Amino acid sequence: MRRQALIAGGGIGGLAMALAAPRADWNVQVFERAAEFQEVGAGIQLGPNVVKVLHQWGLADVLRGVAAFPEFLQVRGAVSGDVLGTLRLGGVMAARYGAPYATVHRADLHGLLLEAVQQHTGAKLHLAQPLESFHQTPQAVTVRSADGLSIPGDVLIGADGLWSTTRQQLLGDGPPGRTGHLAYRALVPQTTLPEHLRSQNVTVWLGARMHIVHYPVRGGAWLNVVAIVHGDAGSAADTWDHSAHAADLAAALAGSHATLQDLVGAIASWRLWPVCDRAPMQGAYQHGLGRVALLGDAAHPMRPYLAQGAGMAIEDAAELGGLLASATGGDAAVPRLLQRYAANRWQRNARVQARALRNGRIFHAQGLLRWGRDAAMKLLGEKLLDMPWLYGGGSH
Repeated sequence: MRRQALIAGGGIGGLAMALAAPRADWNVQVFERAAEFQEVGAGIQLGPNVVKVLHQWGLADVLRGVAAFPEFLQVRGAVSGDVLGTLRLGGVMAARYGAPYATVHRADLHGLLLEAVQQHTGAKLHLAQPLESFHQTPQAVTVRSADGLSIPGDVLIGADGLWSTTRQQLLGDGPPGRTGHLAYRALVPQTTLPEHLRSQNVTVWLGARMHIVHYPVRGGAWLNVVAIVHGDAGSAADTWDHSAHAADLAAALAGSHATLQDLVGAIASWRLWPVCDRAPMQGAYQHGLGRVALLGDAAHPMRPYLAQGAGMAIEDAAELGGLLASATGGDAAVPRLLQRYAANRWQRNARVQARALRNGRIFHAQGLLRWGRDAAMKLLGEKLLDMPWLYGGGSH
């Protein structure tokens, strides 16, 4: 009999796992809390380390149909407007790392993964059926759904995101923490913007206690804009998404460059996310114990200053899928494979989490640190912005 993988969560990480596990000849069931599969409006940057995985899964053509492929990433001063550094993407990055750098709408990435799961696997997708608890023995893991169903399997993969109930039962280490940073996000058709505000590349504006990044999505037809500022969301701090007004953001950008203020002023509708995270992973146990593995934000939520949150979830799925393919032997085989998965992944994910934290301090620097950052970037440019350890891929 084929082994059974139970997946909590039908987001990008859960669907990536639902695609990877059947490639390893496993049966899959996905349990999603929402009544329909959907992703809210926001963009994602996919480094070549992630695009390479999607290509290996046969998704190159569909990704090409929905993503944009910028030619360069540019860093600018939010006040001066000066170009501080440039990283060549496009063909340069593809030649260097074996895959291009892509920018994509979250919903488009989620949609292509969902379509691939539905068309190319026999995975069973359960909507409006979150998993409430699990019980594991050395021989099996059994989950209980919200409607009282009891479902046995060989492995449970917690891909249920930042507020993972799987993690809470497995590790009991409390909720993620507030960072004191707020993310304003907007998506706008480029044709509605003045010509000088349209862009087909990635631009990062660095200011004091804030930064803004924008890049094309949906084949370049839309512009994704994210502004992250220091601030307190008050009673809404645990709310994932709610409306925000341009005036709130404009106040935080007082004194910034005219082009940046024009861009924010041209966008009327914003959504607000309080940024939450956890400290970098401290050990392999945080990726899984026994027959339960954690994947993506359930294991290693990170600040969005390295643009690798979704990427690390996809890398996790690729690694775990590759290991599941070797699940032969008796009952002890699966827990051993999950131990290998945890050992192979936790240090890379901890490094990405730590680098995202460091980037946040650098991006939002003030005073002498800000001066030193700008001087170093102007001097070293691409050497500072390129990250071979990251873009070269993980252990999968």
